[in-house]
Amino acid sequence: MDIVKQTDTPFYYYDMDVLRSTLEEINCQIEGHPFIVHYAVKANGNPLILKEISKYNFGADLVSGGEIEAAIQAGFDARRMTFSGVGKTDWEIRTGLSHGIGCFNVESVPELDVINEIAHEMDTIANIAIRVNPDIDAHTHKYITTGTADNKFGINIEVLDQVIDHVATLPHLHLRSLHFHIGSQITLLQPYVMLCDTINGLLDHFEKKNIHFEMINVGGGLGIDYEHPEEHPMPDFKGYFDTFKNCLRLRPGQQLHFELGRAVVGGCGSLISRVVFVKETRNKKFVILDAGMTDLIRPALYSAHHKIVNLTAGDDRQPGVETYDVVGPVCESSDVFAIDCHLPLTRRGDLIAIRSAGAYGESMSSRYNMRRLPGSVFFSSK
Repeated sequence: MDIVKQTDTPFYYYDMDVLRSTLEEINCQIEGHPFIVHYAVKANGNPLILKEISKYNFGADLVSGGEIEAAIQAGFDARRMTFSGVGKTDWEIRTGLSHGIGCFNVESVPELDVINEIAHEMDTIANIAIRVNPDIDAHTHKYITTGTADNKFGINIEVLDQVIDHVATLPHLHLRSLHFHIGSQITLLQPYVMLCDTINGLLDHFEKKNIHFEMINVGGGLGIDYEHPEEHPMPDFKGYFDTFKNCLRLRPGQQLHFELGRAVVGGCGSLISRVVFVKETRNKKFVILDAGMTDLIRPALYSAHHKIVNLTAGDDRQPGVETYDVVGPVCESSDVFAIDCHLPLTRRGDLIAIRSAGAYGESMSSRYNMRRLPGSVFFSSK
């Protein structure tokens, strides 16, 4: 607690013990199975977080050239890297090819042609997976749903045969895999069961055409418990991996790849802020923080919920709770962390923790209003 009190706010606080426990649990659940987990770097690209994850033999899921470079610097094996995204630029493709990354997850026919052309120029072969849009609704927020026919991601399943036939005409591409990703913050397992059913049907279909895949990539999207972070610091990894063990019919020698981000780092991080003012109007009481949407944009962007805790309030405060809107200082009406949030009596100078902010917190921070980027503090008992 001393380091929290002594550090200038706002900053991200990372509990590395929680992170290590999460990584160990994932490795425990996949042990003995042909499973490879890639960490989705977009969730949190803090260099120390990346270096820690790389120690556990995870691959890396990447969506930009900058993420490729960051993962290489953190010690990830390029052969265990997948490069996703609908708009890969030429320099990013060249960066991936020059490092020999394991797979490009390709999202359109024009992208296939461009990667083949660049690989030809570089006198190399590009390993690819075709990202399939399975038209499965994961029942999450519309901004983080990625697997329905209305989304920009992937290739529609009804044209998959023609696309694979086209790949066969491109000599500098090697088709390794089919790739899927149906959304984020998925808290029910049924969408993954539906995904397994879809994949099973596709594997049966292509087996009849004598087309075989070295691996299948089912993406990520596993959600975390934002409401009860103390009780559930990590998701139900056993239930998640068991779904694929029990429902997906892998072929002999076939690997299954996952791309988990939020589930890996979401629970280990909190945004720590200080109360600047407590303001009372005719209808509301506001707790105004020195952290804002520039530090954690998820509530403003998705109406996302994070548990908010007053770290300072103790026995010296009046009993009971007050109801506040918890807001930031940014000049936007959407700069709100919570409406009608129940907290102990809160005063100027109190320290506030916004929990479960390890994923899509620091990585999405900005300098809007010319604000400083938040710092980071790491706790470890080891």
